[in-house]
Amino acid sequence: MNGSTQSGPVAASGADARGTATGTAPTGHTADVGFPNPFTGLVGCELPIQLAGMGGMATPDLARAVSRAGGLGMLSGVGERVDLVAQLDGAAAEGLLVGVNFLVPFLDVAAVEDAAGRCRLVEAFWGPPDADLVRRIHEGGSLAAWQVGTADEASAAVDAGCDIVIAQGIEAGGHVRGTVGLLPLLDEIGRRRDMTVPVVAAGGIGTGRSMAAAFVAGADAVRLGTRFLAATESAAHPDYVDALIGAAADDTVLTTAFGLGWPEAPHRVLRSAVAAGEALGDAQRWTPNWPTIADPGPVAARALYAGQSVGAIRKRQSAAEIIAELLQEASGSNTHDGEP
Repeated sequence: MNGSTQSGPVAASGADARGTATGTAPTGHTADVGFPNPFTGLVGCELPIQLAGMGGMATPDLARAVSRAGGLGMLSGVGERVDLVAQLDGAAAEGLLVGVNFLVPFLDVAAVEDAAGRCRLVEAFWGPPDADLVRRIHEGGSLAAWQVGTADEASAAVDAGCDIVIAQGIEAGGHVRGTVGLLPLLDEIGRRRDMTVPVVAAGGIGTGRSMAAAFVAGADAVRLGTRFLAATESAAHPDYVDALIGAAADDTVLTTAFGLGWPEAPHRVLRSAVAAGEALGDAQRWTPNWPTIADPGPVAARALYAGQSVGAIRKRQSAAEIIAELLQEASGSNTHDGEP
């Protein structure tokens, strides 16, 4: 929203020991698209595109693919500490900029401190912004971000010392903290005098057109999750991906059904998943776990998270192909035959 940023140990743009940025667009990128640059200047990536930190789906393969394509790949902090450290060290060895997403209800502070010493950005979600946690992230040497669902929470994140605010609209897939649409939320946040840090738009973004709309509404970057679930580097179960490809925005629903172990936490899934679970009756286990390629058996009644951008998924593509398509559409040079 604003070109100024919080001061801190990693507030300078460009590369540092936690990753590098070449400053030139990878092959296939549209270099002349007029994107805002506060986010890229602060983080050091080439494009204002961030992978959503999607629990068990933000795998190293997907995060690396997004980073190689010029965006900011994200890893999940909900697994084992030793695995996260290995993933971060592997990304650093390849010279890739990545970040880590942590869920506050399941927070391991030691894992946060591990991550803060090894990556460019550490972000938190599903809890009020915490100045002490932000301080720990900064002390480790990383930028701190917080995903919020209201303008008041965005202001609280800035007050807590965050370098970046992620604004989540109600259109988002997975767990949803937002209660209003993304564009009204961006507008309200943009009118806050204290909003002096880059703002990332999240929720309902799956095409270059929606990405461009978010920039017009004042966002400095966009965050995509659902669209990347169908990437060839994604760990999503093939049947899950097929369901996403066949779905439209109206096929999603905001629910608390898959709340075993995480109750009263609204989440957006495919409507068919809720129906399939209800059909199983007492045999259904309403766990919040995503179905991955490692899961045997039917997945129709599993937590098939999907945002309202799901209609943008038409086929499996690599992360690089998805990003190239987003850039092409955003620049007004979409060449898909027969599509408006």
